[in-house]
Amino acid sequence: MSVAIIIPARFASTRYPGKPLVPLTGSSGKPQTLIERSWRAAMSVSGIDRVVVATDDTRIKEASEAFGAEVVMTSPDCANGTERCAEAHATMGGGYDIVVNLQGDAPLTPAWFIEDLVDGLNADENAMVATPVLKTDGAALNGFLNDRREGRVGGTTAVFDRNRHALYFSKEVIPFTPKTYSNAAETPVFHHVGVYAYRPKPLANYPTWSPGPLENLEGLEQLRFLENGHSVLCIEVDARDRQFWELNNPEDVPKLEAMMRDMGVE
Repeated sequence: MSVAIIIPARFASTRYPGKPLVPLTGSSGKPQTLIERSWRAAMSVSGIDRVVVATDDTRIKEASEAFGAEVVMTSPDCANGTERCAEAHATMGGGYDIVVNLQGDAPLTPAWFIEDLVDGLNADENAMVATPVLKTDGAALNGFLNDRREGRVGGTTAVFDRNRHALYFSKEVIPFTPKTYSNAAETPVFHHVGVYAYRPKPLANYPTWSPGPLENLEGLEQLRFLENGHSVLCIEVDARDRQFWELNNPEDVPKLEAMMRDMGVE
């Protein structure tokens, strides 16, 4: 089984322009850009044959090549990371059994999240797409709820059926729960980790489908699979007491930097 990780990165982010080149400072006090930290996270995953950065921006290309990354240039017309991965995989000549989309805003993604994701997709011959989900504790859930109260887009949540096939993904906190949870308490809410593993055919087909109303409303690319009748397998992963967060807004920078210092991430 051959596996490639593609890191889609664009400069013109609607919520946070220039996000891939934002510096993040960890425990060493030495800043590294978001895209470099995401690439280093990808390089730490075992069983991977190739890691590339896919971008349409020469600033990201030059910055990535400076720290040693392979870069594939893609069209500025790609609407999201999945479309960019599809184009990059085709440009690379295809041929990989599984393509992993490690979005360039999640530098704290542990290597075992991706390893478990690839193993889960490989073990289910009927699954075409897979993505990790992480059961939240009260601290994470309360952070999601606070983001929504203050009008910020925080983490995405996922609900799925008994067979772990996704029912829906949302930027709202679902399912609704009336309880209040202490920071250490387990909750019924699952945080969707923005990583995807695709088999080649559905990845190649994805750009040919028009975005549906749910994708347009939520701004979540994975809903295009659901709206076109393709199931998404949710793989529950274990944080192993490691903190995890994506960089969605400028306000997330100090949060991520504090997490890196706490975990000793240089």
